[in-house]
Amino acid sequence: MPSQSLVNQTKTNPGAGAAVTNGAGGPSGYPVDPQAVYQPTIHDLPQEERPRERLRQYGARYLSNAELLAILLRTGVQGENVLSMSNRLLARLGGLAGLGRSSFAELCAQRGLSEAKACQVLAALELGRRLVSLAPEERATIQSPQDVANLVAAGMATLEQEHLRVLLLNARNQVLSIQEIYIGNVNTAVVRPAEVLRPAVRENAPSIIVVHNHPSGDPAPSAVDPFAAPECPPGQHIDTIMGLNCIPD
Repeated sequence: MPSQSLVNQTKTNPGAGAAVTNGAGGPSGYPVDPQAVYQPTIHDLPQEERPRERLRQYGARYLSNAELLAILLRTGVQGENVLSMSNRLLARLGGLAGLGRSSFAELCAQRGLSEAKACQVLAALELGRRLVSLAPEERATIQSPQDVANLVAAGMATLEQEHLRVLLLNARNQVLSIQEIYIGNVNTAVVRPAEVLRPAVRENAPSIIVVHNHPSGDPAPSAVDPFAAPECPPGQHIDTIMGLNCIPD
């Protein structure tokens, strides 16, 4: 039977194989909730719920901030998958805006963020800032329907379903962004005016241009064309809603 002094020595000087814990039982000084349950890894999730698979299937614009951050970080930490870690980081740092204001040292101080991961996050944020701050002369300017066609026709000509997109313009008719509104079937894409106008209201864009494709290759409007007969309230047309002007094709 070991002596009392040996027992005390073991308590105060754990061997090399013992884990150093704090009062809550967490390794490396981080508390661990004793009631915490097992969290599945990303590979445990169904494929349709994994961030990279969702980006591949739906596009980046349909992912949450946490999902986009998870793709950048790639891996989580023991007991916390990368999606949970991304949600924790955003909550702790004050959302996307707080993340964008964080310094390299502040990111590295967060559990699970190595210097390499902090560099990846800061680099991605800087690319976004540079894209937004592009010089006005580098933005496409719309002066005629042909300018619109030159901008979107190549990317929409080979689509197998009808896609409805909105170009958001500033006061100088420069394109701020192109946003996907709806994907229909092979010959229809029915939307409500509110869905078309929502991006302009959200981004405070004074002008919009709505475009869509015909998978058949025939540009002539059909009887069910969403622009020939938009689903507006009786007696109204989309060009009268919110005082927006529409120009013909």
